[in-house]
Amino acid sequence: MNEVNSQHLRLLEAVLFAASEPLDEMTIAIRLPDGADVTALLAKLARLYENRGVNLIRSGGHWAFHTAPDLAAQLRVHTSVPRKLSRAAIETLAIIAYHQPVTRAEIEEIRGVGLSKSTLDILFEAGWIGPKGRRRSPGRPVTWGTAASFLHDFGLDSLEDLPGIDELKAAGLLDKRPAIDIAGRLGAKSGDDHPPEADDDAPDAEENTPAQGREAPGRAGEAPADHPHAE
Repeated sequence: MNEVNSQHLRLLEAVLFAASEPLDEMTIAIRLPDGADVTALLAKLARLYENRGVNLIRSGGHWAFHTAPDLAAQLRVHTSVPRKLSRAAIETLAIIAYHQPVTRAEIEEIRGVGLSKSTLDILFEAGWIGPKGRRRSPGRPVTWGTAASFLHDFGLDSLEDLPGIDELKAAGLLDKRPAIDIAGRLGAKSGDDHPPEADDDAPDAEENTPAQGREAPGRAGEAPADHPHAE
């Protein structure tokens, strides 16, 4: 191959490498000097890349570089797509972190609204919470606490590293709704009534069902949970 054709081949390689999508021969010809034999150059370049990590492939009349088929398995990458938590999930996770072990009824008492089943499901599947036993009170409700992944994912060495009330106030993150005042009374009352649940049909939708008036169960002791969602 003479020097001119060699330069055309290098330019063709650069054009295909830099292209954001496969190119047809007409588009390639526009980008090459007049007189360049596009068909012959493409055939030559394809032969040069036959046994390399990438191959020059013609598909649907368009040309592009593709990873060699025999290397596909080694290049497969698994990624996790982060899911944005709803306000309900964030509030629930915060309540569990600060008041664990805590029952579903107590979470609803603090938030002042019914708790959708999907909210606990999402936090449980994320590995941030887990069942911590059953409260020895009427109904033996399941209690929830944070899991090991919670500390790891949020960069905490221990639960003692959670920000205090003064820090939350300074950051403007402390919810000042009246319902939050109930948090200080958790564990001081007893009872087993649960408020109506929010609509479970909408995955982790923000709950808006007002919690019924009832007293949170006491914290006399814990027992192993039979099922993480049974209450």
